[in-house]
Amino acid sequence: MEKKPYYLTTAIAYTSGKPHIGNTYEIVLADAIVRYKRFQGYDVRFQTGTDEHGQKIELKAEEAGISPKQFVDQVSTEIKRIWDLMNTSYDKFIRTTDEDHEKQIKKIFKKLYEKGDIYKGHYEGMYCTPCESFFTPSQLVDGKCPDCGRECQPAKEEAYFLKLSKYQDRLMKHIEDHPEFIQPESRKNEMVNNFLKPGLQDLCVSRTSFQWGIPVDFDPGHIVYVWLDALSNYITGLGYDADGDHGELYGRYWPADLHLIGKDIIRFHTIYWPIILMALDIPLPKQVFGHPWLLQGDGKMSKSKGNVLYADELVERFGVDAVRYFVLHEMPFENDGVITWELMVERMNSDLANTLGNLVNRTISMSNKYFGGVVENKGVSDTMDADLIAVAEAAPGRVTEKMDQLRVADAITEIFTLFKRCNKYIDETEPWVLAKEEAKKDRLATVLYNLMEGIRTGAVLLGSFMPETAGKILSQIHAESCELADLGSFGAYPSGTKVVEKPEILFARLDVEEVLKEVAAKAEAGDAPAEGATDDGSSEEGIDIEAKPEITFDDFMKMQFQVGEIIACEEVPKSKKLLCSKVKIGSEVKQIVSGIKKYYSPEDMVGKKVMVLVNLKPAKLAGVLSEGMLLCAEDADGKLALMTPDKTMPAGAEIC
Repeated sequence: MEKKPYYLTTAIAYTSGKPHIGNTYEIVLADAIVRYKRFQGYDVRFQTGTDEHGQKIELKAEEAGISPKQFVDQVSTEIKRIWDLMNTSYDKFIRTTDEDHEKQIKKIFKKLYEKGDIYKGHYEGMYCTPCESFFTPSQLVDGKCPDCGRECQPAKEEAYFLKLSKYQDRLMKHIEDHPEFIQPESRKNEMVNNFLKPGLQDLCVSRTSFQWGIPVDFDPGHIVYVWLDALSNYITGLGYDADGDHGELYGRYWPADLHLIGKDIIRFHTIYWPIILMALDIPLPKQVFGHPWLLQGDGKMSKSKGNVLYADELVERFGVDAVRYFVLHEMPFENDGVITWELMVERMNSDLANTLGNLVNRTISMSNKYFGGVVENKGVSDTMDADLIAVAEAAPGRVTEKMDQLRVADAITEIFTLFKRCNKYIDETEPWVLAKEEAKKDRLATVLYNLMEGIRTGAVLLGSFMPETAGKILSQIHAESCELADLGSFGAYPSGTKVVEKPEILFARLDVEEVLKEVAAKAEAGDAPAEGATDDGSSEEGIDIEAKPEITFDDFMKMQFQVGEIIACEEVPKSKKLLCSKVKIGSEVKQIVSGIKKYYSPEDMVGKKVMVLVNLKPAKLAGVLSEGMLLCAEDADGKLALMTPDKTMPAGAEIC
């Protein structure tokens, strides 16, 4: 029988920097859902990727002294590395700079324009660069962006608009007729009450104030607004063609069964995206789920707050599956979850090392000690067996019920309820006591068989959430994984199976104080200022930044840093950020372009002694050749300050 298709997407990650564990939670959550769908027998398509256009990217690339494409290539590679590190089983990693995607975005924009759903006008309002969003003054919260809380700037420009208002009533009816469309319920109420009922304003879908985006091919100077570009990845990644020549995957998998996104972008996916699809005469996705945030301590993770945890540093300490377990198990269905080093250690010790790891280890060890590793069902039952069997047989149905509701944390709890019941069964049956009497040997064998069958059932169910751990358990007890339909009733573990002679320790207990000391030592080794103080002893709060990979001394020696004197400086035409400086370095003068216009005027620059990376490969920025890089410091608010020697040094002096 042909498998039923199931298509799930994550939001595509914005390529402004390395994703922290809060960002990474979404891809792990999505992976658990699709692995369980495969376990249920579905034909799954799982798509993720990166969102790579926009003003923020252009500015960050300018500041880094590289092209936007070079910048997003680097960040996209890092995001994909983290997704792979977390053992996520996506089928497609799409990038919005992919040639086939960009081609379709141009065609989609033109199709909507020719249909009359996109029209040309002017926009005047408040613009949030990090969110790539326009707002009216009434939509601001305390004068700031309602989504991220940052400052917004007045903006006015010629733009194309999508007629949201045309489709407002149709969308409202769809939401009323499909109560499952927006989940959880609180997200749906927010969209209906805060946006649809007050009335929709038409959506700006092009920009002219920057260049890094997909061009509107029939109107030079305009680029496609990032949300129309980014949202359409869900169909372009399947081979959607605006001319109707769709690929086979589109016919098989669209409409999507689930768009899995963070609660902060629910508006774009439940209002803008459905209307884009309606305008294109395309079926809407079946469900959009806005998951909560994973918070560090009691606040949202932020690099400026210095409270960011990254997946790779957690994996280094705890292992991939322990991190997967934590982020999946600790996130409530609707409310935000919390992650700290202390909580990680607590879960590692109590749930993973004790409840699961110790159960598997001692059951295998007892089988080896009493029966040479051979597990046989001798059929010597007792009334105390009934509850264990009932819990084991009910577990697949209970887990499936929770997963069908997207209550992933609750599904994992059901699996660990089985493991805990197995531990209780050991305490009830006391195998070590049974082993003392030869007459009770068959009963002992039956007890160990029941335990092994409980472990097998739990391990098979665990495969969607902790795939490596589940595989290790099944390998040690010489059992095979299977689909949900094949899990069967209690007793499917083949009697007479021989387990491994020496069980592997799945999870080692950790000392929380030792972990915290090592974390602090690592931060100190990275030359991070002590919390609440700077290196000069003032009370100014320090900040933490994203750590880059270690380099060798030889790598460092390849870079040439010298003192330079700025002898001339001017603005770069048509650029809001760039200054072009003539920098004297010894007997040579280099031309260097820098994204510091916001903080320095050309007049301020002339005469300054600055630190220069002189052997950086030349590149063109905004059409102007740059032959090096001026070094700056950046604070938590993104303000820049040129690095200058604190004593008089000649131009050309080596910095070493």
